[in-house]
Amino acid sequence: MNDLQFCANLSRLRREKGVSQRKAASDLNISQALLSHYENGAREPGLAFVCRACDYYGVTADFLLGRTGEEAPGRPGPEAMRKLAQQLRQMAEQAESYI
Repeated sequence: MNDLQFCANLSRLRREKGVSQRKAASDLNISQALLSHYENGAREPGLAFVCRACDYYGVTADFLLGRTGEEAPGRPGPEAMRKLAQQLRQMAEQAESYI
């Protein structure tokens, strides 16, 4: 497991979901202190926690563990979404010139 990537992904996903450590820990059936240890790299989680976290955040284990940049199959990541939004803006501007 890429420990630094796992910690960063776990923390980022929680913040993106807009929940506190206390709430996420409760939802994941662990203590807030243990979640903090996971997010800071002080402790390494077991497989059961990784599976619960993947379900909770809607990502693949490969993404959570830092093995791939793709959050979920068929689900574009943040960079792909930014590129798509930019393309849509450009298409809208072009369409306006035809009206």
